[in-house]
Amino acid sequence: MTSEIPTAVSDPINSKILSVSEDLIAGFQRKPFHTIAEKSGVPLETVIERIRAMQETGIIRRVRQTMLATKLAHGALVAWKVPEEKLNAAFDFMAKDDPFSGHVVIRSTDSEVSGSDYRLWTTLKVPVGESLDFHATKLLELTGATEYLLMPANGVFALGVGHMRRKSMLPGEKADEPAVMMTTIPADLTQEEWDILLVLKEELTLDEICANPWDKRAEEAGVSLDRFCEVAEALNKKKVIGRFSTFLEHVKPSDTGERVTRFNGLFHWAVPKGREIEAGGEVGRHYCMTHAYWREGGPRFGDVNIMGVMHGTEKTKVLAHKEALDKHLEAAGIPVSYTNVFWGGRSEIKPSEISPKIYKEWHAKHDA
Repeated sequence: MTSEIPTAVSDPINSKILSVSEDLIAGFQRKPFHTIAEKSGVPLETVIERIRAMQETGIIRRVRQTMLATKLAHGALVAWKVPEEKLNAAFDFMAKDDPFSGHVVIRSTDSEVSGSDYRLWTTLKVPVGESLDFHATKLLELTGATEYLLMPANGVFALGVGHMRRKSMLPGEKADEPAVMMTTIPADLTQEEWDILLVLKEELTLDEICANPWDKRAEEAGVSLDRFCEVAEALNKKKVIGRFSTFLEHVKPSDTGERVTRFNGLFHWAVPKGREIEAGGEVGRHYCMTHAYWREGGPRFGDVNIMGVMHGTEKTKVLAHKEALDKHLEAAGIPVSYTNVFWGGRSEIKPSEISPKIYKEWHAKHDA
């Protein structure tokens, strides 16, 4: 029974599994749980048993094959200005009623600075060919927000999770070389590739947490398992496949009060025009960063152009990592004219929908 299987993330076996399964299974794997077992040194049967138990009890929020949505849809980070009395209702709508809004976070700053009156932050994706502005304007009408600022990614320097691995990292720990920027140019997919991608990306059910998780997906797509895997591997070569991942509930405490993280900081830096790729590479090489992007915040956010996210259980440790990053940029000879931390409060994390069909149905419903 699940109640007899240890589900705490601090359990030594679970910690071994999660240190691999959060963000170290890159691309498409025909047998992802076998790969987790091999990399973690934990027997396959135990890996499946523990992941299933952790998902059943809510420690793991979801298990899924991620996609690099920057290659499949138009996307942006969005800062929203919302009247205080409507803030929580707007949060609820974005989190529950808009499948195209992903990370939904109410943020605050330690002091009143440029942009601190933009309290609601979301990620937004719309299918290729659709308009981010059009969708954001509709959300403005539906939520009572008064302003929004779209900040598309010009480049990506870090994109992962790995909360378990990052717990013991020291400020300043980094790769030997700067991070290489990933582009956000959409990929060109065939209809068969789209059909299989839309089936592949959905969360695994408890029954699908097994030795062969793609059997039912191939059946759902109406193709053989071999063909399903061949197309998934072709998608991998087109660099639209992210990682196979177990996503922890890292914001809310478990039933026993255990938290994976307590604080998340959205770091902002404004660096000179023309040095964004260099600065992003220096920020993205630091292992503490779960996300790092080149985004333009404009004058409302101190002309920030490099952004990144870090999570931690203690605010002082998050700030220590930020200090190490600031010192590294200084040592690299990259001037910073503005920097700040936007702290995450109430948050809901979900994958953004990218299906053109669901997008059209959503707008038909809300335009009626």
